[in-house]
Amino acid sequence: MYQDVLIPTDGSDGARRSINHGMTIADCFDATIHALSVVPEGPLGTLQTDDAIPAAQRAVERVETEASRMGVDVVTAVEQGVPHEEILAFADEHGIDLIVMGTQGRTGLDRVLVGSVTERVVRMADVPVVTVRLTDEIRVEDTDEAARIARSTAEQEGYDEVAVLEDPHRTSASWIVPLETDTGPIHVHVDAVTSEARIAKGPRE
Repeated sequence: MYQDVLIPTDGSDGARRSINHGMTIADCFDATIHALSVVPEGPLGTLQTDDAIPAAQRAVERVETEASRMGVDVVTAVEQGVPHEEILAFADEHGIDLIVMGTQGRTGLDRVLVGSVTERVVRMADVPVVTVRLTDEIRVEDTDEAARIARSTAEQEGYDEVAVLEDPHRTSASWIVPLETDTGPIHVHVDAVTSEARIAKGPRE
């Protein structure tokens, strides 16, 4: 289902958790990781220091190193511009079918940029976006509960003959539950913190 996974990164704690999450997904689906770091720009130029571009390059290099260690294919890119616009444009131009992002940085500029950027990407993206929280407590801890929530969600969306195709697997704060239905296989993402679920392949028409 996933062939190209985009991981925007700024090197913050939230980004590091989303990197681990994205790596696990890519490894499961034999997908390619696209590591992207965006140096924010405004009317007067970059919003950070002259070290911003080298820092962005180091951020994607860390993803590349981790991907190589895990045996996951990876490509890297550094762009300049409005972060959420660059992320969405990159996703469109490179055929991205899943975006994995942290919900916020911990302090200062990271907190402002990562939190607001993720919110905009979630609202505007045409592909599924998996968000990774920093400190929220995991509530859905076992595969049976994740499968139950996923089946219920699929049935509410109009799917019939719903059955678990293979064991659910959790990546950080989200379960991925493969299901077989009357119209073919689908994947349901179950938030391990809130128990909210959504179908990665949209509900049938």
